[in-house]
Amino acid sequence: MSAPKAFHLKCSEEEIGRYVFLPGAPERVKQIAENFENYHKVSQNREFTIHSGFLNNTKVSVVSTGIGGPSAAIAMEELVQCGADTFIRIGTCGGMQPDLLPGAIIIPTGAVRMEGTSKEYMPIEFPAVPDFALISALSNAAKNSDLKYYTGVVQCKDSFYGQHSPERMPVKKMLLDNWEAWKAGGVLASEMESAALFVVASTLHVRCATVLKMIWNQERENKYGKQPEPDYSTKDVISVAIEAMKNIINNDKNQ
Repeated sequence: MSAPKAFHLKCSEEEIGRYVFLPGAPERVKQIAENFENYHKVSQNREFTIHSGFLNNTKVSVVSTGIGGPSAAIAMEELVQCGADTFIRIGTCGGMQPDLLPGAIIIPTGAVRMEGTSKEYMPIEFPAVPDFALISALSNAAKNSDLKYYTGVVQCKDSFYGQHSPERMPVKKMLLDNWEAWKAGGVLASEMESAALFVVASTLHVRCATVLKMIWNQERENKYGKQPEPDYSTKDVISVAIEAMKNIINNDKNQ
């Protein structure tokens, strides 16, 4: 009798590695898996595309989560059911501090919980923070590759257009006031998944961290005028995540 499949991911425990990369976009899954040895496609359902392979002779997987916290939380929940316990989100973000140049790498040390998914796991007073060993591994990987990177807090929201068109929303005052508060507090960038993933990981007692490519900075454009076209390439952050995961795998083996 075959092993039961996860409800949304359509995968079973033997098909998933302990170590998992979590991009948002399904089209990034193969790009990440090409860094594995002997990778293959496991399943595809809705926004969830899965490939598995090997790093350092250890089984790993990459699973797309789609956009936002709800589907990211589903992915993590079902992956943990399949035995995974170490996650690195690879994603993109928009800058919030005017002096940050598009193309910068952001490694969040915490996330503003301006989304709804995490509130169904923990009270709002509970912080959304990543695993320290994982952010250390990501920072070291970026440093060793001579890549410019920043560590700090990111903001996570549920509504893309609530950020980009707040003035047309009935709750525009709240949106605009909060945005100015996050900026004043030094929040580096805005994205949509890390807060939920960090809180879900905390409640499931697993490890999670994020590495982001800043593709655009609306605050820089507002201050300095038109900027270069957005940089959507994630090759550099994928490289950072792969090297960081290799180091985590080796460290786990040596413990």
